[in-house]
Amino acid sequence: MLKEWDRVYDYAYYNDLGMPNKGQDYARPVLGGSQEYPYPRRVRTGRAPTKADPKTESRLPLLSLDIYVPRDERFSHVKMSDFLAYALKSTGQAIENNRMFILDHHDALMPYLKRINTTSTKTYASRTLLLLQDNGTLKPLAIELSLPHQQGDAHGATNQVFTPAELGIEGSVWQLAKAYASVNDSGYHQLISHWLNTHAIIEPFVIATNRQLSILHPIHKLLQPHFRDTLFINALARQILINAGGVLEITVFPGKYAMEMSSVLYKDWKFTEQALPADLLRRGVAVQDASHPHGLKLLIEDYPFAVDVLEIWSAIETWVSEYCSIYYPTNASVQASALHAAVNFGQYPYAGYLPNRPTVSRRFMPEPGTPEYAELESNPYLAFLKTITAQFQTLLGVSLIEILSRHASDEIYLGQRDTPEWTTDAQPLEAFDRFGKKLVEIEERILERNEDKRWKNRFGPVKVPYTLLYPGKSDPVKASGLSGMGIPNSVSI
Repeated sequence: MLKEWDRVYDYAYYNDLGMPNKGQDYARPVLGGSQEYPYPRRVRTGRAPTKADPKTESRLPLLSLDIYVPRDERFSHVKMSDFLAYALKSTGQAIENNRMFILDHHDALMPYLKRINTTSTKTYASRTLLLLQDNGTLKPLAIELSLPHQQGDAHGATNQVFTPAELGIEGSVWQLAKAYASVNDSGYHQLISHWLNTHAIIEPFVIATNRQLSILHPIHKLLQPHFRDTLFINALARQILINAGGVLEITVFPGKYAMEMSSVLYKDWKFTEQALPADLLRRGVAVQDASHPHGLKLLIEDYPFAVDVLEIWSAIETWVSEYCSIYYPTNASVQASALHAAVNFGQYPYAGYLPNRPTVSRRFMPEPGTPEYAELESNPYLAFLKTITAQFQTLLGVSLIEILSRHASDEIYLGQRDTPEWTTDAQPLEAFDRFGKKLVEIEERILERNEDKRWKNRFGPVKVPYTLLYPGKSDPVKASGLSGMGIPNSVSI
């Protein structure tokens, strides 16, 4: 049993999500250590096992923890996002806009361009077919919604295909189809793009660095600022967010199977495929081409996430290479801060209005001839609200993403250090200074691209520019708070 004063970095499985003492509804499988449920390791806490299941670690009483918000900040009210203001002013037009649908799912919170293909009680598996138009924008052509066949998996799936429409009952049906696709994307975003690919996979690196390297080791000095508060926020997430009955299970469609589902998807995770440009090549949104910057050509030229993140990655790679070459004849780069910034700090501006990005569906697509279909035809807004995330779940989810989307008042951004004396060696300090200046140049180019009318995907109908990968090096005050910009050094919220 570890004591409070013990500073031991050791590995453990995710065996602290369930609360079997409360009954089987609160039991959860152990994630990690098996082929069925692989998962990144977490830090060991040494808590005693539960009485109901010796494989499950006991949890701290929730009342012993303060609900986490970024350090010393407390919120007296919830601010209205740009999208919420737009939606209210436009009497619902935001949820009817196909352009907004594309921006939310492609440019903003879904940089991976993936769909989640699982079903829950009232949720379809979905696939969206998009057309890349001559002007560089994407247009939805069709959404396929699928359910398991009533006679079993051997018979395939029951599929329905919906196409865009603006008026009448067809337009209302199309809005529902987009909502079901959003439900799947919201679950994928929180479970995979956000939690798994930034929070969970970084924790083993934090443990390994502290276990194996002295704080005086050059690589420890390089990595330390990128691990700031990561163990703390992950531990708190296991306590109140991703645990059995936690906020995530309440607010996204997979419910009690949420973490189990993220484990299934982790089976395909490969470390060597996560870095750029390998990630873009793997996903088929780029091809190798030595004549283009960074050695690859984007198949969607106006892809804000890819364009901006390639510059950030190149700057990080140069800085890390220069730093490591001072001490070792090698090249290494592990960095999750930019990806986390891209998937986290835009959540409230883009998804703070839940009808624009539902997280749960409560009933299936209404069939012609049913009372639900008649209601959709006579009162489409009421039918829409009865289908998507309920009021309590909405309040809980929006409150959560408002907190997650806000920078701490003492945030340390990429290209900054909170300890100026982190090294006395001249060469690393000079390389770090060059890195900071490069980030400022990238900031200027991002602002220039946002002003360039050729790039139509960098703005939506609300005219909010794409700044999720704006580093914030030159003006930390501008990036602070609920800004939708700024790349912190670490995954700390």
